[in-house]
Amino acid sequence: MNQEIRTTPEDKPLVIAGKTYKSRLLVGTGKYKDLEETRLATEASGAEIVTVAIRRSNIGQKPGEPNLLDAIPPDRYTLLPNTAGCYTAEDAVRTCRLARELLDGHDLVKLEVLADDKTLFPDIVQTYAAAEQLINDGFKVMVYTNDDPIAAKRLELMGCVAVMPLAAPIGSGLGIRNPYNIRTIVENAEVPILVDAGVGTASDAAVAMELGCDGVLMNTAIAGAQKPILMASAMRKAIEAGREAYLAGRMPRRRFANASSPLDGLFF
Repeated sequence: MNQEIRTTPEDKPLVIAGKTYKSRLLVGTGKYKDLEETRLATEASGAEIVTVAIRRSNIGQKPGEPNLLDAIPPDRYTLLPNTAGCYTAEDAVRTCRLARELLDGHDLVKLEVLADDKTLFPDIVQTYAAAEQLINDGFKVMVYTNDDPIAAKRLELMGCVAVMPLAAPIGSGLGIRNPYNIRTIVENAEVPILVDAGVGTASDAAVAMELGCDGVLMNTAIAGAQKPILMASAMRKAIEAGREAYLAGRMPRRRFANASSPLDGLFF
C-alpha cells in the first residue's frame, strides 16, 4: 500500500538582530484614543516588540507633554522606532538618527519610505538608498517593502536584519492579497520575514503565519477595532494558532471528497 510521504517545517525561534523573542506579534502604538488604551492593548497583545513613529510620538523630545514611554517602558519592551511619514531616503535616515539620539544609542529601527500619501506603498528606490546608508551607519534595519520577492531578497542581501512585505496597503484591512508572493519570499529568505500592513482581523494574521511568516506587525487592525483590547487578545491567539498550523502541516487540498473513515477492512 502506497503511503503518502509528508514533511513538516522545523520550528525555529524568532531571532531578530541576535535577540530571541517568544511573541511573533509586533504592534504599533498609534491611533489609540489615549495612552492608557495603548498600554492595555499592548499588554493584551503579548507583543515584545513595539513600534514607535518618531515623527508622531513624543518619547522625550516634547517636555511637558504625555510621553509614550510612560505607557510603553523600554525596560519591558523592545522599542522599534520607525520612519512613518518619510517620503525620501534623506528624511528616513535623519529620523533614525534622531531616534538613536533620543533613545541613548538604540540601533534597531524599522525603515519605511513611502511613495505617496494615497496608497502608502513603499518607494523601493528610496528604500534601497536609505537602507544602504543606515546599514553603513551601524543601524540594524527591519525594512518595509512591497510583496516583490526580488526586492525582498535584495534588501536581505544588503544586510537588513528582517524584511517586512506588505499584505495589502497600510491601514486597508484587506488581508493577504497575494499569498503566493509572500510564500515565495518566505521560501527564499535567510532572515525573518514579517508581514507588515494590511491585516484586518484575526483570520488574516493566522493566514500570514500559515504561509510560514516569522511574524506579523500591525497597528490599525487593533487600534481601529471597536474593542481594541479584545482585538489585541484575538490577534495574539491567531498568531499562535497560525504558527502551530504551519508547523503541523495542513492536509492536502483535494478536488473531491475523501471519506474520514476508510472503507478498507469493513464487513458488508
